[in-house]
Amino acid sequence: MEHFSWDSVKKEVLNEKLWRRVVTGEKAMVAQVFLFKGCVVPTHQHESEQLSLILDGALKFELEGKEVTVRKGEVLVIPSNVPHKAVALEDTFDLDVFSPIRLDWLNGTDDYLRR
Repeated sequence: MEHFSWDSVKKEVLNEKLWRRVVTGEKAMVAQVFLFKGCVVPTHQHESEQLSLILDGALKFELEGKEVTVRKGEVLVIPSNVPHKAVALEDTFDLDVFSPIRLDWLNGTDDYLRR
């Protein structure tokens, strides 16, 4: 068993418009992600199923040929290996859950976020 306070988890600044904090278990991980208004997460895909819960703000996602805006109190489920993109319509704080774990986030090979 492990117990964390988000305040004790290292804040990783990926670029001038995006930072995150990550906690991992053996088979799943959760991340606090903050995107400043106008932040673009380029189209990408990953093996992990992703659940994005918007705690504050709004993200516009593009996936499966559709656009969907996810706002405070809403959750978007992104299936495994589905290409997707996100744009912060306002300063946005979200909680992302991934299973399996995103190794690219842990080993720093998530270049698409570091530009």
